[in-house]
Amino acid sequence: MIRKAFKKKSSGSKLDKFIEKYNLPREYLSINRKSVSRGVLVGLFWGFIPMPMQMLGVMAMTPFLRFNVPVAISMVWLSNPFTMPPMYYMEYLTGNLLLGKEGIEDIELTMEWFSENWDAIVIPLYTGTAFYSIVVSSFVYFLINRLWIASVRKEKAEKEKKRREHKNKLFSFEPSHTHSIQEDESKSDEK
Repeated sequence: MIRKAFKKKSSGSKLDKFIEKYNLPREYLSINRKSVSRGVLVGLFWGFIPMPMQMLGVMAMTPFLRFNVPVAISMVWLSNPFTMPPMYYMEYLTGNLLLGKEGIEDIELTMEWFSENWDAIVIPLYTGTAFYSIVVSSFVYFLINRLWIASVRKEKAEKEKKRREHKNKLFSFEPSHTHSIQEDESKSDEK
């Protein structure tokens, strides 16, 4: 199921022409379990980090790790102007919890407040960020792998079941007439 969503691509498509034109490694756009799950891992890792231009972080990893780049970039977009404040606040609270600190009580969403309190915020924020970037992205990576493998196994089992049913239909003998020999004999006895 999960891989069927990614597998809808025909050969000789615009994507193939794009890869050939710009001489890109096929792994950056390939749709397989390893490439997609690594793309999710890399994208979520950078998506949790509070920094500008997270997509550049994704692109900087391409020489070192082969993954589906469009999937990774789409995972980075999970942190957007609407989701950033709750994400970063959650990371700040988690960082305080991990460090055993109380944290700041009166938080304001103004640039002045952030510039005045930056020293008190930065260490808990990035401690929580490290936790979510590493733990959550790794958990989702393993979850995607397991779901993909389960999907492939289920698909293979369904194909095998259909193949066996088809084989049984081909080699089973069903008489063309619906009445049996006993019925013929009972009718002849009645006469």
